[in-house]
Amino acid sequence: MTPLDKPLKRELVIADVAYTLVLDPAGLKLTEKGRRRGVTLLWKDLVSGDAALAVALKASLETN
Repeated sequence: MTPLDKPLKRELVIADVAYTLVLDPAGLKLTEKGRRRGVTLLWKDLVSGDAALAVALKASLETN
């Protein structure tokens, strides 16, 4: 395996909108192309299950 020791950037298109995905040793960040703010997810939160809990909480707040 190749270690992830520096940021890795990729572009992807979701529903005709371009995004930039950056993977680094701390986690990942998904940002709409041309923007600075995006969604950040730390690897430790993903592994611990905190990320799933945060998604479920956000979804429950948006439906109310």
